[in-house]
Amino acid sequence: MSSRFTGSPFPPSPSPSTAAPSAAPHPARRRALTAALVSALLLGSLSACGTPADASDGKTVTVTVGYQSKTINTVTAGTLLRALGSFERALRAQGKRDGKVYKVRWQDYATGAPITAQMVAGKVDIGSMGDFPLLINAARGTQLHAPTRLVSVTGYNLRGALNTIVTKPGSTLRSLRDLRGKKVSSSVGSASDGTLVRALQRAGLDPEQDIHKLNQQPAVGASALQSGSADALSQFVAWPGLLAFQGKARALYDGGALGLPTFHGVTVRDAFATRRPAVVRAFLTAQRDATRYLQSHPLDAAQRVAEATGLPPEVVYLYNGAGGIATFDPTLKPQLIAALKKDVPVLRAAKLTGPVDVDSFVNDRFIKQSYGKDYPRAVRTTAHPSPDEVWLRGADRTRSFAGPRALLRFVAGHRGRVRAAYVADTTTGSRWFADKSVWVRDGARLLPFATRATADAWTRQHRSARTLSYAAALEQAR
Repeated sequence: MSSRFTGSPFPPSPSPSTAAPSAAPHPARRRALTAALVSALLLGSLSACGTPADASDGKTVTVTVGYQSKTINTVTAGTLLRALGSFERALRAQGKRDGKVYKVRWQDYATGAPITAQMVAGKVDIGSMGDFPLLINAARGTQLHAPTRLVSVTGYNLRGALNTIVTKPGSTLRSLRDLRGKKVSSSVGSASDGTLVRALQRAGLDPEQDIHKLNQQPAVGASALQSGSADALSQFVAWPGLLAFQGKARALYDGGALGLPTFHGVTVRDAFATRRPAVVRAFLTAQRDATRYLQSHPLDAAQRVAEATGLPPEVVYLYNGAGGIATFDPTLKPQLIAALKKDVPVLRAAKLTGPVDVDSFVNDRFIKQSYGKDYPRAVRTTAHPSPDEVWLRGADRTRSFAGPRALLRFVAGHRGRVRAAYVADTTTGSRWFADKSVWVRDGARLLPFATRATADAWTRQHRSARTLSYAAALEQAR
């Protein structure tokens, strides 16, 4: 499947997704850039006054949805939702009740920043993005008197495993401390950049002084890693998994090691929600339908998203599968809101935003209406541990295993037929490809780790433990 992806990791995006590589600005320059961005957003807002997104001629209402097709943690509010036609069906049902004709205009973007720009300009009504961009969305909306509200969640990981730092397969880098003095590509203001900043600080490195950060869009950063102009890449789903699957990268740092929740969510223009509450309710009804479909038909959902994005289905399933890295649940869980509040100081320290009133940004009224009396139970439900799984070629379902040794034994007996095998990191629980994992033998146990760093930590603490190759692990599992 991966033979199609020999050049750029993704096909060209319909929206601008690349920029010339640039070093991240120092604080003074960053403040200037932030001020320029605010000015640009304000100009965009003024220029959009005559073209509201929810254009209406009295009978026909057009709703504009901004989404990120390739950020597959948002599929239940974007790619999969669009493929299933769930929102359009919900709006047709609403139209029968109120006599209006609803149309949906889908706009695909590479990151959350342009969605925010279009929302404060009044050109996008509903958008989906990651937690750090959500905070910038809230701050810009307040600053430009065009407030937005967080109304639901798409996918989350309570430990932070949606973000990963990768390096080239042959790199000598083994841990975060090895990044001192190195060039690291990241998208400033993104959730993955937040992971990079926090991880470096925990490792005793100064994110501003001890590395050379390149502020790049994901596609540019992936190319920089391949060309050698970047030593490492910190990015969000699905870039790390894609590059690893293609043999173009290996995981250096698993965001799950942070133990801090990360998620993507749906934000709505407050003025739109006030004017069109029935549309917001219809959107959340459709999102819940798409979520149920993903949960009950995980392989089919992965293949639909793959077809729409150009991603290999195996990569989509890594994140969105039955036991994938992401858990899809639209409820606004207290753990996620608490994490959002902890993200604010990180963005403020980077001079990317001012104060953000998270409590006023979060609006759970619509999602509570969608669930009714079931909401308290639903909001308390969280993800279960990921099972080890194998996806065989031509199979319409995966096979689950009680542990990594059983999975290895099965893979060894089905050589040539395995499409993908997934295992959970022994210490963080983060799912990764079995053949891209670092394997350790500890007594009779064969243990997988997503990164060399977590494997090294294990062998230091267990004297009898030794690392071994994937091929050796397969042989010893027989």
